[in-house]
Amino acid sequence: MKARPLALSAGDPAGIGAEIIAKAWQALRERGPSFVVIGDAQLLASAGAGVKVRVVTGPDAAPEVFGEALPVIDIPLLSPVVAGRPSPTYAPQVIRWIETGVGLALSGAVSGLITAPIAKAPLYEAGFKFPGHTEFLAELTAAERFEGARGPVMMLAAGDLRATLVTIHTSLAKVPGALTIEGVVNSGLVTAQALRKDFGVERPRLAVAALNPHAGEGGALGREEIEIITPAVRALRDLGVDAVGPAPADTLFHAEARERYDGVLCMYHDQALIPVKMLDFWGGVNVTLGLPIVRASPDHGTGFDIAGRGIARPDSLIAAIKLADEIAARRGA
Repeated sequence: MKARPLALSAGDPAGIGAEIIAKAWQALRERGPSFVVIGDAQLLASAGAGVKVRVVTGPDAAPEVFGEALPVIDIPLLSPVVAGRPSPTYAPQVIRWIETGVGLALSGAVSGLITAPIAKAPLYEAGFKFPGHTEFLAELTAAERFEGARGPVMMLAAGDLRATLVTIHTSLAKVPGALTIEGVVNSGLVTAQALRKDFGVERPRLAVAALNPHAGEGGALGREEIEIITPAVRALRDLGVDAVGPAPADTLFHAEARERYDGVLCMYHDQALIPVKMLDFWGGVNVTLGLPIVRASPDHGTGFDIAGRGIARPDSLIAAIKLADEIAARRGA
């Protein structure tokens, strides 16, 4: 059977997406894994790094040409791009690139989807109604589920740290009201399932972070631990998940603590992203769990401030491509 490539949606045209894609191809062209880009071929050809672009009509041709040229399914932009200046005029193509990648992944034509960074503000101006990539992908794949999981659950992975989120793009002021026993349990179940199926951990150990300092100090610093997180941990154990917590977040992420678990469930965005980026700022990966397709992305934004200068680092994108390939291989097995 011919190896299936990954698909890579090109992200915001005014950001560093085209540049890091070109650099990732340079790094992976000889050994792979191979991927096909969904984006504007002319923009990718001008990205530098000595990239040679080959327009293909579908992903089947990608593995054959990958060693010599960057394969691109060309969906052209309709207006010129100025590096570092996002615009809502690019939104229809950016959205179509993502939709095309999801369609290819759902059909089995590609083994997974990597998404280059997008900027939410210009998409919102154009009428985009989702908080971010993760929620949009969940909508596009809502008709199918991965073995009963109820995603999306966002995971950030760097080195030996795998951190997942109960709330994702939620303001800090709204996090306490957004936490529910059901939400914590669902995120824990999806995390445990993904650790087994996608990461090859036979008996995953899950640490659950507290929301408040000192895990609420017996209710003196907040009651979320007593009323929500502790009952959720108990329910996870009853469902067969090896879960412990709630544990104070300030004791969960040092090297010795990380040896005691395979994944850590965090209550809000920065509780997970700060330790991940401290551990490996350049190589962190964002993985969406609980979807019927494999999806990964770099753990950084569009880089408008450095777009067009040729200095963007592709480390996180390369790590995302490799991790998506590993997960796809495990699911295939």
